[in-house]
Amino acid sequence: MKLEFNKGLVATYTSPTQRARVLTESWVHANAYCPSCGCNSLEKYQNNRPATDFFCSDCREDFELKSQKSAFGAKIVDGAYDSMIRRLRSSSVPNLFALNYDSNNGRVCDLVAVPSHFFAPSIIERRKPLAETARRAGWVGCNILFSQIPRSGRVAIVKEGVPVQKTDVLAAWKRMLFLREQAKPEIRGWSLDVIKCIEKLNKTEFSLTEIYRYESELAALHPNNKNIRPKIRQRLQVLRDAGYLEFLGRGNYRVV
Repeated sequence: MKLEFNKGLVATYTSPTQRARVLTESWVHANAYCPSCGCNSLEKYQNNRPATDFFCSDCREDFELKSQKSAFGAKIVDGAYDSMIRRLRSSSVPNLFALNYDSNNGRVCDLVAVPSHFFAPSIIERRKPLAETARRAGWVGCNILFSQIPRSGRVAIVKEGVPVQKTDVLAAWKRMLFLREQAKPEIRGWSLDVIKCIEKLNKTEFSLTEIYRYESELAALHPNNKNIRPKIRQRLQVLRDAGYLEFLGRGNYRVV
């Protein structure tokens, strides 16, 4: 995988935004592969297709590309809020490519793939409507709360200027595919929130008591649920049955 941009493609462009779009999109088309099935190339959709930029001709996975010079922080600006929520409910959200690049040296620094099954309502933030003086007055956009996506949902393809082994990428993607079977975004959101709590413990083995420490946090995320502890136990069982966890007995678990 080459990490350098083809700068010759933008020799006649003057707009920095256009230059960045052409360079990053052409790089993905020429160098990226499908993290789901391993197909060596991705096809580009025609411009102006809403929310989707690339697709895999083998497994038909869709990908949206977000790119920027600085490292991605807590949020990624996305499109219309209502459209995103509709896509979540219909399970038609594309996978996400988050690409960070070095504009001075013209090369990719990091590329992370976020599978679509890691998207849930809890990581979509509604932005304020545009002011009445704006061209699209009243339009409401959204942010993707990137920092709220579990680490297991941020599959590194290029990390700190070094491509990750393709076999490791495919394994990381496959490991969490069980979440896709949880079609309802609310149910999937519960699993994701419990996974985030497990990751916060930053340890391989943990107890049910330790997870209960996040009861109030989970209650705030799911205010309509009045049985938080039973729901935690249910999700731990789902994660165990999916092979993400191993039950050690006496309320203890191990991350596999």
